[in-house]
Amino acid sequence: MDINNLAVNTIRVLSAEAVQKANSGHPGLPLGSAPIGYTLFADHLKFNPTDPSFFDRDRFILSAGHGSMLNYALLHLFGYDVSMEDIKHFRQLDSKTPGHPEYRHTPGIETTTGPLGQGIANAVGMAIAETKLAAEFNRDGFKIVDHYTYALCGDGCMQEGIEYEAASLAGTLKLGKLIVLYDKNDITIEGNINTAFTEDVGARHEAQGWQVINVKDGNDLKAISRAIDKAKKETEKPSLIIIKTTIGYGSPKAGTADVHGAPLGKEAITELKLNLKHDYPEFTVPKEVAKYLEKYKLNGDKIQKKWENLVTAYEMKYPELGKKLKDYLKGSIPDLLHDDKLFDFAKPDATRNTSFKVLNRLSELVPNLVGGSADLAPSNKSNMTSRTYYSPENRVGSNFHFGIREHAMSAICNGMALHGGLKVYCATFFIFSDYMKNAMRLSALMNIPVTYILTHDSIGVGEDGPTHQPVEQLAGLRSIPNMKVFRPADGKETAYAWISSLSESSPTCLVLTRQNLPQYKNSCSDALKGGYVLADSDKPTPDAILLASGSEVELVMKAKDELIKEGIDVRVVSIPCMELFDKQDDSYKSYVLPNSVRARVAVEAATPDMWYKYVGLDGKVIGMTTFGASAPHSALLSKFGFTVENVVNSVKTVLNK
Repeated sequence: MDINNLAVNTIRVLSAEAVQKANSGHPGLPLGSAPIGYTLFADHLKFNPTDPSFFDRDRFILSAGHGSMLNYALLHLFGYDVSMEDIKHFRQLDSKTPGHPEYRHTPGIETTTGPLGQGIANAVGMAIAETKLAAEFNRDGFKIVDHYTYALCGDGCMQEGIEYEAASLAGTLKLGKLIVLYDKNDITIEGNINTAFTEDVGARHEAQGWQVINVKDGNDLKAISRAIDKAKKETEKPSLIIIKTTIGYGSPKAGTADVHGAPLGKEAITELKLNLKHDYPEFTVPKEVAKYLEKYKLNGDKIQKKWENLVTAYEMKYPELGKKLKDYLKGSIPDLLHDDKLFDFAKPDATRNTSFKVLNRLSELVPNLVGGSADLAPSNKSNMTSRTYYSPENRVGSNFHFGIREHAMSAICNGMALHGGLKVYCATFFIFSDYMKNAMRLSALMNIPVTYILTHDSIGVGEDGPTHQPVEQLAGLRSIPNMKVFRPADGKETAYAWISSLSESSPTCLVLTRQNLPQYKNSCSDALKGGYVLADSDKPTPDAILLASGSEVELVMKAKDELIKEGIDVRVVSIPCMELFDKQDDSYKSYVLPNSVRARVAVEAATPDMWYKYVGLDGKVIGMTTFGASAPHSALLSKFGFTVENVVNSVKTVLNK
């Protein structure tokens, strides 16, 4: 048997055996797509298995993440640190080979995939990042940034709305180094796709500005390779290569939905091996295959060394650019805490406006800061006025028009952040974070520092009504592990929120107002601790504690003034970020919220649930338990109890006065 076909069948059998041993998984895609994955890795992909983070590598994303065993088998065969023992422990606790590919978990995995379509949008972001950095750093004779982004997807990815959004933008932006390999087997879990999906995918992508290439036989390695070559030659359009495959190829269940998401069974694996003429013991890589593929490890080292030598020469000729590139790749930022211009606020202002001022100061200090909005930049104040817009004609631009594509926008930003070299943000109205939730969750799961600017943050939106008034969204985002949610009360807290977002690896939400808020003399860097005493009582122990975030801090500060007139002295605690406050040590938390003071009232124009951990059984939360309404924001605040009078009466209630 030809060595390449033997390697392909090795991938197929290893995948099926791993799924069988785990008694869980998806053998269908690896059996059908093995020729695609193998051809890409063997003939086209630039990579170094001994250093998976080598910067100028090509990126490969398995968007159809349920077929993860294809990815693991490829990584194993091509020399990555994925052992046969790792293959045998597929889908087991603490194994290096989880059920879906996970970023930072397995060497060689570029992004976490599984929710279909996400990987394609990530790939669009990576391709954007490559073009931007190439335009900024490449010089004649020095192609420092020069790589392709590949994504392998299936019929399921093509049905997801996020793929439509991402593909549309990719075509508009003419991302010629983006290549999507479409494993078209016409089968999903429920059966043949013609029951729900009969569109001409190729024609759609052509209409979106893509080059479309068809491969009739998914087992024809040479045809697949020629198609990839053709895709690489097209510089003005992204390429979609539609490859007709058979799901579960070689197995007795080939071509059926039964092979999609369940082990084949031992008898079927025996038949698979007979059909493939693959007569080897379980979990075996034939010696000739292993020997043949050894060269890729050596070749990867050579490719990386050649690039490193090029960078060394580049740094000698362009020392300033060389240092800048190093800083970008390290994620370095200047000392922002001592930049007075970031904290220069005097007049009342909406936090969307104070964020705009901070963002534009940061644009002067952080050159690799990039981002944009889903067609709302004038409203959510998310553009950098001193920077140009990215386009096919202006790859160095830092502002982005994402269009009205919230879901794709967030996943594309994940891809830009994963690529490396850029500090990334995106923006929309807070209510539309619902469209973005899946990609935001993946930001947190991957622990990548995407900043989400989310404006028009409460019923304070007013006349637009309940469709545009966030109520449950704060609780939803706060419930995501590893997601920081800042709801600042003034300009300085907004600045600290931005600093936190740029200083740490986790994603951050900046939840901002449309209405003006005061600037507080006592707001300070303790905002970086998530919560702090904004205004204290004159007594050693306050009678009660008022807690709030964002716009409701103004309300509790006014209530404090009224309570003092009635002989009740309270402490005001601003909690702009619950996640950071909860991470502080017990001594700090008990200083801010002393256990001896059980009379507590929290106020936030959102669902109240998250605040009960701070007010306890004896406290009270003033929040939203219904949707809002359409009216001027002042009328809404009164209707739903966000008044000084209600706060004062609530304090009296918890004090039994």
